[in-house]
Formats: sequence, C-alpha cells, structure tokens
Amino acid sequence: MSAPLDPECIFAALDDHDIEYVLIGGLAAVLHGSSAMTNDADILPSKGPANLERLSACLKSLDARLRSPEDPDGVAFDPHPTLLTSMAMLDMTTRCGDLDLTFQPAALDDYDAVVDASVLFEIHGRRVRVASLDDIIRSKETADRPKDHVTLPILRALREEIERGG
Repeated sequence: MSAPLDPECIFAALDDHDIEYVLIGGLAAVLHGSSAMTNDADILPSKGPANLERLSACLKSLDARLRSPEDPDGVAFDPHPTLLTSMAMLDMTTRCGDLDLTFQPAALDDYDAVVDASVLFEIHGRRVRVASLDDIIRSKETADRPKDHVTLPILRALREEIERGG
C-alpha cells in the first residue's frame, strides 16, 4: 500500500542526494498558494548524466516502485540511469508517498528555462526550486486533462490575486 504524501521526506531525500530538479504540478501550485489538493509530488529532473546517477540512488533510497492500479504496493524496478534517460515519465510510489518524474512536461520543453523562471522556497531547512505559477498554468493548459480543467480556474484566480498584490 502506498504511503501518504510526505513532501518533507521527499524533499529531504532529493536534497540529501543533491538532485537537480524543479517541483512542478499540484504540489508546486500549493506552495504558490493554491487551495487545490494533491496526492503526489511531481518533479522535472535535470537529464545530466551525473544527476541521473544520483537520482537513481535517491529512488533506491526511497524504495521507489512503479505505480500500478493492479498492485497497490507498486511494481519493483531498477531505476538505472539508462532507464531514466529513456523515459518521458515515471509514476512511482515510495516510502514517502507518490512521486512522479516528468522529463517532458506539457509546454515546458526547456529545463533551463523552467529553472530560470522558478522560485526558490525554503521548506523545513531544505531549498526547493518550484516552477513559476505561469509555467504551472501553461503546463496544465497544454496537458488539458479533466483534473486540470478543475484546477485551472483556481490557479488563474490565484495569479490574478498575486498580480493585484494580495
């Protein structure tokens, strides 16, 4: 059975392994002030070879398993850097909750551009790079999933409030 989402635990593991990444998706939106709920953490990791080596070790330390509707405990796999290089996306369950790796998020093609526009948060003593609210909105608009249709009005209203200085 998957563990409940523990962002502090996930951020600690990523930080301890010196992973270069940007938090994207619902949890990133929550950090910007969204009231929408999320059950997972989505990250956009750097595809640099050294980072993928460290990410592989990090996933092993998190006891990462592929998420599967048929198996609530997830499916065992070897998060070898070669596998990570070939993936567009990996949905996993870990001892810290669900973690999704997205190497090609909708509308966010350039990792460096996402980093440049990101915001740095400090969470429980850990520095977490979070995608800009505009990048989150653009990605959700492009993905065009039913769950995004529910979240987008909240995110747009949040952006308007922030622009008004609220």
